[in-house]
Amino acid sequence: MNTPLLDTDAALLRRYRGGDAGAFTLLYERHRLGLLRFLLGLCGDPALAEEVFQDTWLSLIRSQSEQREAVLFKTWLYQIGRNRLIDHWRKSGRRQGQQDEYDEQQHGAADPAPGPEQQFSLSRDQQRLQAALEDLPLEQREVFLLRAHADLELQEIAELTATPMETVKSRLRYALQKLRRLLADPAKAEELSA
Repeated sequence: MNTPLLDTDAALLRRYRGGDAGAFTLLYERHRLGLLRFLLGLCGDPALAEEVFQDTWLSLIRSQSEQREAVLFKTWLYQIGRNRLIDHWRKSGRRQGQQDEYDEQQHGAADPAPGPEQQFSLSRDQQRLQAALEDLPLEQREVFLLRAHADLELQEIAELTATPMETVKSRLRYALQKLRRLLADPAKAEELSA
């Protein structure tokens, strides 16, 4: 019998579909935070990100299709989430909402609460990073978030976004350059968040 830590995502999905509810719990725990961060980083609206996040998991549960063996479960999951977000934007007639600060603790961070000074420092760093991310063009932000939160390879990102590999490389390179520049200059990052 497989131990849960050694099960691949695809094996866990098969076990879940075979009636093992615990397998879904493991899948969810492996991917929930990265998927939510990706969606939030892309849309900037915590309520919308949470709605699309829940819809993504429901779509996965309801889906009778099997994951293609050539595609990682993670890539498939993020593709579902991305498609749900795009669907929402199309229905609402807009591309992006107003950016709000994200409070990771609302999604069950397991670390003990930091002290007031550390919390203030973390909050400022988070605000600087969020402001820098907001300043990126959407296409660059999407590639960066898929790499950073989903830990997808560039080829997987190219397949997920239906974008040529060289374009994905360029978008990631430009995103990293701009983020480094913005985060190296605290005055610029604070100006963006004001």
